[in-house]
Amino acid sequence: MARFVVDASAVLELVSEEFAGPGDHELLAPTLLRSQTLSSLHEAVYHGELAAEVATERLERIGRLPIRLLGDAVLRRRAWRLADELGLPSTFDAEYLALTQLQGDAFITLDEELARRAEQVVTLASIDELLTIGRASG
Repeated sequence: MARFVVDASAVLELVSEEFAGPGDHELLAPTLLRSQTLSSLHEAVYHGELAAEVATERLERIGRLPIRLLGDAVLRRRAWRLADELGLPSTFDAEYLALTQLQGDAFITLDEELARRAEQVVTLASIDELLTIGRASG
């Protein structure tokens, strides 16, 4: 069983592809995932990129995904240090990397810039790996 840390971009892709679930694997994310996915979906509706009904349905699917959300003091301290090490102005991306270091086997993101930074400190996996698992288990 692998433990994949997924960021907001990966989760939004999973729900747009009607991902059925991670099979025997586990999905992890920092607690900020909820706010990031909510905001991204709202922005897409606001800019006319997505119908409100579709966004609402995707938000409901996100709520049903078996993602373990974590955000303890150890994670926050590690995220702070990683943000400093990687020259990140914000700790948001660093929370995903810290969680991967602490509990994950691999990190999944669709953000190419974040992936370039992440590969310095964690193992990366592709979204296709999860989508294949999700199709097989669905």
